Amino acid sequence: MEQAAIALRRVIFGCSGPVLTGPERELFAKAQPFGFILFARNIETPDQTADLVKDLRAAVGWHAPVLIDQEGGRVQRMGPPHWTQFNPPLDDAAHDQAERLFWLRGRLIADELLAVGIDVNCAPCCDVPTAQTHPFLLNRCFGTDAQAVKRNAQAHIDGLRAGGVAPIIKHLPGHGRAVTDSHLALPTVNASAQDLRASDFKPFQGLRDVTMGMTGHVVLPAFDPDHPATQSPVLLSMIRNEIGFSGLLMTDDLSMEALDGDIVQRATASLAAGCDVALHCNGDFAEMTALTDAIDVFDGPAASRASLALKDRPSAVDVDIAALRAEFQAHTGD
Repeated sequence: MEQAAIALRRVIFGCSGPVLTGPERELFAKAQPFGFILFARNIETPDQTADLVKDLRAAVGWHAPVLIDQEGGRVQRMGPPHWTQFNPPLDDAAHDQAERLFWLRGRLIADELLAVGIDVNCAPCCDVPTAQTHPFLLNRCFGTDAQAVKRNAQAHIDGLRAGGVAPIIKHLPGHGRAVTDSHLALPTVNASAQDLRASDFKPFQGLRDVTMGMTGHVVLPAFDPDHPATQSPVLLSMIRNEIGFSGLLMTDDLSMEALDGDIVQRATASLAAGCDVALHCNGDFAEMTALTDAIDVFDGPAASRASLALKDRPSAVDVDIAALRAEFQAHTGD
């Protein structure tokens, strides 16, 4: 069952553990968030994860999107012994058949996600790295230049969608030059507008038709010296009008230490600046309650973008998964 976006609150929530609590059920029923996001704290076994996904959707009464960060390498929430441990994306980007490998890994990741009911992956990272890029991001990138990132990211998107999982491109408008971990502090990138346009923005321009994207908590003084992209009216307008991204735009995790203020201040500033959805990942019940009281339901263009993103969730195309896995393993060992 689908839900009208106009009836949904402009927030995505996590939950505290592997089993949904009674108070969480009640809060989610009241809040009617756009969707949910899972982390390693929520995941133990395939059966448990599938039950949690069903319970989240039952709490809101419709087939809400359930997100996860399943990139491969350090950033994947589902891992051995129940799920495949994939290489960091940058490792596969060096392969002479990189585009095929990124399609395969997207299709295989989607197969594992959809088996437990997860239908949105917060991937690919379309950031263009440099030699100075902070390790928190570097090996999550899909290449070392804008053209390779775009090609490999498109292949990965196609693989995810073929497996019934919707992608989220990140981190708009480009986080690749950051030398600070935005989980811990706010990065500032002092590249010129010309250099950013020539490289960092290019993959996102090439992927602008994807229906969901995520902002970066990064300051680009060439455009706005005072606000991170997530809270910058200037940069969010540029994402829409210059990069041309017309899809649903969510914040990166509001719990990250890159942003100032309490959780409500972070969310309201981001939405006021032009983000469509606030992403809250840590499962803190008091914070989720405060956000429910502070954030409105979708309206206007944001409601249209949310409706399109919901309708654009793909259906899986049947394939010989064992054959695809064997092909992938022959090249990578994953």
